Amino acid sequence: MHNYDTSSAPVCLPPQRSASRPRHQLPPNSTDCHCHVYQDPARYPLIAQRSYTPVSATLQQYLEMCEQIGIQRTVQVSASVYGTDNRLTLDVIAALGQDRARGIAGLASDVSRDELRRLHDGGMRGVRLSTHVKGYGGTQGLQAMAERIRDFGWHIQVHVANIEELVPLADELLRIPVPLVFDHMGAVQGSQGVENPGFQTLLRILREREDCWTKISSWYRRSSGAAPHYEDMAPIVQALVKTRSDRLVFGTNWPHPALFAPAVMPDDGNLIDRFCEWIPDASTRERILVSNPAQLYGFDR
Repeated sequence: MHNYDTSSAPVCLPPQRSASRPRHQLPPNSTDCHCHVYQDPARYPLIAQRSYTPVSATLQQYLEMCEQIGIQRTVQVSASVYGTDNRLTLDVIAALGQDRARGIAGLASDVSRDELRRLHDGGMRGVRLSTHVKGYGGTQGLQAMAERIRDFGWHIQVHVANIEELVPLADELLRIPVPLVFDHMGAVQGSQGVENPGFQTLLRILREREDCWTKISSWYRRSSGAAPHYEDMAPIVQALVKTRSDRLVFGTNWPHPALFAPAVMPDDGNLIDRFCEWIPDASTRERILVSNPAQLYGFDR
């Protein structure tokens, strides 16, 4: 497999050649609300200041994985390695059609209204801010970005390095005048547990805001337990379900970027089985996989 330029950041592990077939069958129109593709660096160049260097992970590979595990809809998150260049995400949405695909953008702090309109027409529905990876603005830009995007009905996707960052941000997060989506369960570690102040802050925001969401995703990266069980993440997922099952969505985080040797690449089929075992009620799974994403991203229900 051909690697991109490795001069400025470590090279990721490649995705698995083929995911296993899950034991559990997902409902129709199940939605992967957090994933990326990486293709053709000549056409979609990587920014120099980046946190990792991806290997090729094409749309075709992604669709083969989705077919294997039972996913029909996708929300492509424009990867941090592209900075504010959203062309790849827009091209993926155009290729799949907006009945199947939406996107989350990386934006400059001074993004124009015309640019936002162009991105909205192309299927973008939110902007990602991150304190964890280079390429996006950080949480210091929450209020200013909210003012720019609010007329478009977009949300801010909050990606922190550690869930304890949410504690000093709580009051601001409760006031932000656009919907919020927290990446990867707020980045809580399994070893931190349900009683962690940051996780309790996340639960509080979910309870107090009607327009706050979180993604059940990337738990393999935050677990201290061994694959494929990740036992320490089960209480965290179950606490989220108990708090606001109507404000949760699911993401594969394919192709699992920023994993480096000697880490082990997770199997997406096993991740589906773990999700289904942690959430055994079929109606709750349908809500998280189908109904909630349709509401958040504007898919046809």
